[in-house]
Amino acid sequence: MIRRLDASDAGFERDFEALRAAAPGGALSDIAQTVAGMIADIRARGDAALLEYTNRFDRRAVQDASALEVPAAELEAACARVSPALREALQSAARRIEAYHLRQRQSSWQYLDEDGTLLGQRVTALDSAGVYVPGGKASYPSSVLMNCVPARVAGVGQLVMTVPAPDGELSDAVLAAACIAGVDRVFTVGGAQAVAALAFGTTVVPRVDKIVGPGNAWVAEAKRQVFGQVGIDMIAGPSEILVICDGQTDPDWIALDLFSQAEHDEDAQSVLISPDAAFLDAVLASIERLLPTMERREIIAASLASRGALVQVRDLAQAAEICNRLAPEHLELSVAEPESLLASIRHAGAVFLGRHTAEAIGDYCAGPSHVLPTSGTARFSSPLGVADFQKRSSLIGCSPRGAAVLGAISRELATAEGLQAHAESAAARPGVREIR
Repeated sequence: MIRRLDASDAGFERDFEALRAAAPGGALSDIAQTVAGMIADIRARGDAALLEYTNRFDRRAVQDASALEVPAAELEAACARVSPALREALQSAARRIEAYHLRQRQSSWQYLDEDGTLLGQRVTALDSAGVYVPGGKASYPSSVLMNCVPARVAGVGQLVMTVPAPDGELSDAVLAAACIAGVDRVFTVGGAQAVAALAFGTTVVPRVDKIVGPGNAWVAEAKRQVFGQVGIDMIAGPSEILVICDGQTDPDWIALDLFSQAEHDEDAQSVLISPDAAFLDAVLASIERLLPTMERREIIAASLASRGALVQVRDLAQAAEICNRLAPEHLELSVAEPESLLASIRHAGAVFLGRHTAEAIGDYCAGPSHVLPTSGTARFSSPLGVADFQKRSSLIGCSPRGAAVLGAISRELATAEGLQAHAESAAARPGVREIR
């Protein structure tokens, strides 16, 4: 059902590398050519192509592209239709997400150096952003909040959301979340065609400056191909959870935490590391007992069998070392002193501290965005946040004295690089030629 590894075994490095390499890698390249053709078609034919793809893939019969937009009144109506309990949960989660991201906002700054030259940084929000929200088999109102609320906090001018509506069906929960998050416009399109429409614009769908949000392999490949024309958040891989446990947490809790990511899809990865062999046995027993009670048990079982692992280590220090090599999307430190162990963790998308902190809390309402780096990219990437929706401009304003001093330095460096016009431009202001 789930592999067992022991870090003291002679073959551990081989098995560990196999575990790391287990992520699917061929899907994107297999569909790249098809996606490229779809993007080119959207660019050439705009709304006509968008309608064709939407009707074909989502089994719809829309005749006018303007009908792809969901009226603002329908967002408000959906918010009224959902149950009071769900509406309050969405509002509570939105408030927590907003409160967290308000602390991330950057401010512009400037100063004068000793020569009177003004130097600084100006922070401005993006004019527009597009948020892709998955639809079809599953409904993810949490993804709406986790992508849109940070954008709103950043001050994005126009927030556009796309969500597929197979057979013309839309989730009230997703529309209610869009209403609560303050989305400006919503379009019922999905797949690579939605990404292309957001990247290049059509008559109906506005062009945006950045595209964020999760999606399937087609969406991921489309984001990869339009990057450069627009910004993107990341190329997300399958979901991951790594739990480090000292053996003192209820094994049922840990089993359920592993299930929480495994149920996303068969390619998700759930790993438990512990120095306590008996505890690993207990968790395995919990997995076997609880799995039949799960609605998505077949997906969970496939995920655990293909990419899951129970890893025995010498101690928690070795657990941290292995964690840093995996650089997981989600990391639970289910130990007696999580903050002490945290000091050894360098690479993780989000860290959940202590036995009572289930990763699923972070997926919905803790506060930080659940859009996190996957596939080991936590080594160099960060969670989605306000900074993803802001940009920085450098400020330079020379005083006469500053122009002379900096011009002289620039002239010498430009001359060394053989760039005469640079040197002449830097030396053209009064006073530069007198400085040696």
